[in-house]
Amino acid sequence: MTDPHLLTHDDDGVLVATLNRPDKLNALSGETMALFEAALHRFRDAPELKVMLVRANGRFFSAGADLRGGTDRPRPTTASGIRENHRLGLHGMHRIYDEMEHVEKPIVCAIHAPCVGGGLELALSCDFRLAARSASFAFPEGLFGVLPASNGVSRLTRQCGAHWARWLIMGNQKVDADRALVMGLVHDVLPDEAFGDAAMDFCRHLTRSSGEQMAAAKIAIEMASQLGPEMGRHVERMANSALMLNPEYLAGIERYIGKLGSKG
Repeated sequence: MTDPHLLTHDDDGVLVATLNRPDKLNALSGETMALFEAALHRFRDAPELKVMLVRANGRFFSAGADLRGGTDRPRPTTASGIRENHRLGLHGMHRIYDEMEHVEKPIVCAIHAPCVGGGLELALSCDFRLAARSASFAFPEGLFGVLPASNGVSRLTRQCGAHWARWLIMGNQKVDADRALVMGLVHDVLPDEAFGDAAMDFCRHLTRSSGEQMAAAKIAIEMASQLGPEMGRHVERMANSALMLNPEYLAGIERYIGKLGSKG
């Protein structure tokens, strides 16, 4: 029996999902995506799970979609069929990556090695991306005359801007971890040594935050990124109108004010 393409375990409020096809450079197979979607749904629905950590075994984080593993739909023969295949096929990548953005809990991606194509699209769908010094990033689709179309163009442009989207997609450039940090593609670059421990420490830090605040922040940030400043401020006020009635907030602010008074 072969090992499953995705391994999962719970670690004190963190659901750890590990890509586990090191011999195939963690190419994203139908089995990988089915297991990943099931793990994502469990994370979404289990109150005790606060953070999801996505990581990988082997010398690649992911080489992208499994081009040799077949497909879940007939090969399209028209332009319309190709568009529909991107939306509905590809082992459900569009659906799964959209759901990652919609889940009202933080998802962290720990990238220790090359992250390519569909693997980079998966990483872009996470809320936080941490890179080891040895990580690198690329969209090789341009070498074949196509675009990264499982939300690669749209999410990269939204997160890093058109300037850097041109560099990766039109320029077909691979970037190392330090350049990815400059681009805004990753949030932090950490030493290779003990990278896994550092990623888990960050996840544990997130578990200590208010779940309601985290959910509201994820929605508000996404909305504000699409709105002008005035509408963005309305989003802030709407979110806080609920958060500031939360008993958890009321108890916490009372404790904070009490501490300030004791120092006076």
